[in-house]
Amino acid sequence: MSNRLTQIATRTGDDGTTGLGDGTRVPKSHLRVAAMGDVDELNSGLGVLLAEPLPDDVRDLLGVIQHELFNLGGELSIPGYSLLKGDAVAALDAALARYNAALPRLAEFILPAGTRSAALAHVCRTVARRAERSLVALAAAEAVNEAPRQYLNRLSDLMFVLARVLNRANLDGLGGDDVYWKSERLARAGQP
Repeated sequence: MSNRLTQIATRTGDDGTTGLGDGTRVPKSHLRVAAMGDVDELNSGLGVLLAEPLPDDVRDLLGVIQHELFNLGGELSIPGYSLLKGDAVAALDAALARYNAALPRLAEFILPAGTRSAALAHVCRTVARRAERSLVALAAAEAVNEAPRQYLNRLSDLMFVLARVLNRANLDGLGGDDVYWKSERLARAGQP
């Protein structure tokens, strides 16, 4: 992976194929390319989230995650290559435990809403789930390392937790709590 891009418009993909990191060409509809695209979209979504006011610790964590997602994309671009390590998954587990410990226990489902930063974290959560599904589909057809799938699984959980954290951070004056789903069944049973 020592080559750096010097030319963006190569026109080599005009025939509907793209080059992988090992030099092979595959159709742009290939499962590997779909997984790479979903990971790239997730990383871009985190970039949008990072443009928002965030607590410093969350900002630092998301910066580390962006680098790990770039590693994951690099790993996907070279079949059989390994870049994302198990310690990256362990770091997400630790972050999940730390942030979740400070949150109130959920009694009801929440909507992907609240502050702008929380809503963007929810969008990243859903893209992480899609990227995970793409990776699982790829793994059904080709050998894929476990760490990338585990990383995306943990990351989607972490983005859910961070959305709750960001709703409470109140950095834009709109936060305070999650936006709870109003269940008709629970309302009939006399619960809020």
